[in-house]
Amino acid sequence: MTLSSPLLLAVGLLVTAALAWAAVVSARRRTAALAAAGLAVPGGGRAHRGIGLTIAGVGVLAVAAAGPAAMVPVPRTAGTVVLAIDVSGSMGADDVAPTRLAAAQRAARAFVAAQPDSVDIGVVAFERGALTTARPDADHSIALAAVDRLKVSGGTSLGTAILASLSAISGRPVALGRDDAAPDIGYWPSATIVMFSDGQNQGADVGRAAAVAQRAGVHVHTVGVGTAAGATVKVDGYHLRTSLDEDTLTLIARTTGGAYHPASDAARLDGIAGTIDLRLTVSDEPLPLAGGLIGLALALLTAGAALTVLRSDRVI
Repeated sequence: MTLSSPLLLAVGLLVTAALAWAAVVSARRRTAALAAAGLAVPGGGRAHRGIGLTIAGVGVLAVAAAGPAAMVPVPRTAGTVVLAIDVSGSMGADDVAPTRLAAAQRAARAFVAAQPDSVDIGVVAFERGALTTARPDADHSIALAAVDRLKVSGGTSLGTAILASLSAISGRPVALGRDDAAPDIGYWPSATIVMFSDGQNQGADVGRAAAVAQRAGVHVHTVGVGTAAGATVKVDGYHLRTSLDEDTLTLIARTTGGAYHPASDAARLDGIAGTIDLRLTVSDEPLPLAGGLIGLALALLTAGAALTVLRSDRVI
């Protein structure tokens, strides 16, 4: 059990203890006074039940005020989507207004907004290397914030992007071996990678990285951002001509069982979640107990007041 306000519990229990101590002292004095007068104590222990129930009600109310919650296992069906977004220098080209990266961010935000809460979403930014900027999480605002922070920099390695996305999915580093052996990362059919890129690739091992994803059951859907006509972009002081490479992006998608989407067709990405084989997971979620405890406290206070009134034949 967890408490949102432990200090309130401590104060409440001190008040309850003080009331209990005062009730015991008062009862002893009353008993002694009656005994000195040669009178018997009326009702015996039953005479104090009303006060006892009232004090117990105050104690339960003190626990409720502390905001108790029990952690209970809750099953749910869930899937995982990792958004791999190209932030290489070529994504600064303006053949897609205002820039390729801004268009990719816009499409990624629309995709996140369309996903149900049962889908955990993570974000991987890639250039020559790749960095997980948001681990898969059911809180989609984290993924949206990570998308908004992206800036253009560096070259492009699509293979590294796939491997980094698989690392985010599996929770452990995924890398290709020197002997051309593909690493075995298990089977993850409940996971999908959505890659936003212009397809310009300056790294190797794209095919091998895609094969690792295919073996793990992870589909890679690719979104081509840019135009075949291309544009000139300034990178590190040089003016470079860059255009959309649909062939590379289509190859990645076909190898892994995914699909290629041009950026103009990005609105259809919301259907990707329907292709994920959702898995059954169990997570601990807090169950507030304050409401039930308040009800119990009111019942104890009411019973205590009723017994006190019946015993003394007066309300005040």
